Amino acid sequence: MLPVIATTRAELEGARAGIGTGPLVLVPTMGALHAGHRSLFRMAREMAGTVAVSIFVNPLQFGPGEDLDRYPRTFTDDVEVCAAEGVDLIFAPSHEVMYPRDPEVR
Repeated sequence: MLPVIATTRAELEGARAGIGTGPLVLVPTMGALHAGHRSLFRMAREMAGTVAVSIFVNPLQFGPGEDLDRYPRTFTDDVEVCAAEGVDLIFAPSHEVMYPRDPEVR
């Protein structure tokens, strides 16, 4: 079964309400999921009844001149990995959702 996919904060709130109120484990990622992520998803499932995964390529994790634009974005494949591992919820926000105004980095 495919996980619920939320792309906005409102969708995330609605999805969270729809999958129960018990403990939830969040596994934050930048996508391009691999065996290491799968292992984290399984460990998360052992810890709680609900597993959520965020998929967001965070530009703040890249320095000037680094390869942000070349970072792999494999969302369709990532959804398949999450489904195979029984992930309940994927939060895949856009840059505008995560940073509605320019972030201040000090």
